[in-house]
Amino acid sequence: MATNVILARMGEVTLKGLNRGRFESQLMGNLRYRLRQFGKLNIFQSQSRIWIEAKEEGNPYFENDEAAKELMIAVTQVFGIVSVSLARKFEGDINDIDSNAKEYVASYLEQNPSFKTFKVECKRGNKSFPMNSPMICEEVGYFILENFKDLSVDVHNPDFVLNVEVRDYNYVYAGKMMAHRGLPVGTAGKGMLLLSGGIDSPVAGFMMASRGMPIDAVYFHSYPYTSDQAKQKVIDLAKIVSRFSGRMNLYIVDFTKIQLDMVKNSPHDMLTIVMRRVMLQIAQKLAQKTGSKCLITGESLGQVASQTLEAIAITNEVVDMPILRPLIGMDKEATVQISRDIGAFETSILPFEDCCTIFVAKHPKTHPKHTDIEAAEKNLDIEAMVKQGVEENLEVIEI
Repeated sequence: MATNVILARMGEVTLKGLNRGRFESQLMGNLRYRLRQFGKLNIFQSQSRIWIEAKEEGNPYFENDEAAKELMIAVTQVFGIVSVSLARKFEGDINDIDSNAKEYVASYLEQNPSFKTFKVECKRGNKSFPMNSPMICEEVGYFILENFKDLSVDVHNPDFVLNVEVRDYNYVYAGKMMAHRGLPVGTAGKGMLLLSGGIDSPVAGFMMASRGMPIDAVYFHSYPYTSDQAKQKVIDLAKIVSRFSGRMNLYIVDFTKIQLDMVKNSPHDMLTIVMRRVMLQIAQKLAQKTGSKCLITGESLGQVASQTLEAIAITNEVVDMPILRPLIGMDKEATVQISRDIGAFETSILPFEDCCTIFVAKHPKTHPKHTDIEAAEKNLDIEAMVKQGVEENLEVIEI
């Protein structure tokens, strides 16, 4: 009797050496946690494959490709997976492979009636099977041609590839849903993301999570200059990032008094640099309290006035821990594309300002010197500002 299963392919994890087991264990744990809403599942690994099947009959997510779509999307959001397919699982010899391939192709063509060409690819993990991979491909291909007169073989550019895998069980499938690759979240130290309501910082969080890094996030809220709608927008963005990074704590800093103090007592052309320096110090204090080992920002070199090399160097000086900038060499279009891919773009462009976009100078200083920052901060009690940001009216939301 044939059943449907989800086949997930591992990527970079398979290149690991002696510590590969730790990465695989983390990946399996992440999958089990992410898929708990889809009923009782049996999730197991075989070589570079992960197989997901229903423990009980009648699980609606395994009926066909359309029914499995939601489950497959959830699998693709787990870093460490390259792609997923819905496969037909069964036991038997080459005759059983032929008959199951025929039934699978009939169902597949119902969903894709325009497909006219195919080819067969085979992986034979069970070396005791009496036919090798080329022989299986030839036999199954001939059987499909005999039963589907409208189909022809095209080995170079087929409409679909019929895959056959011979292992402890046999599997047939076609088509792949691509995933986001990367390393399993939890295999690297935790980071603190400076999350704004823009396009860049959610992408930066996504990219660091793809390298195995669990993240928390901090948002600086300047009510009433930034609205509660702007705050909700950031919460929504945190939820989008958490689909990939897992659960996170979002720290919302009451930044209004701090920012007004800067506006009153700092030169306007240095305001953005001063604000960034204070933000980083507050973020570092929160990171130290919560076990994060680095800060993450969405800065890209030269994109805005505060992201010149001189400005970045000046802001780096106020913290001791590493500041990771995964977008530093990317242009805006590349970042926008990732934002669209992860489902964050439409939320990011909602017209609610964050604290970085208010009180902005017409002509900010783009190449600040140490003398500039010393003059800009001489009338500010930076230590008190940082303490106020960390301790006063701090809101924590578990995402």
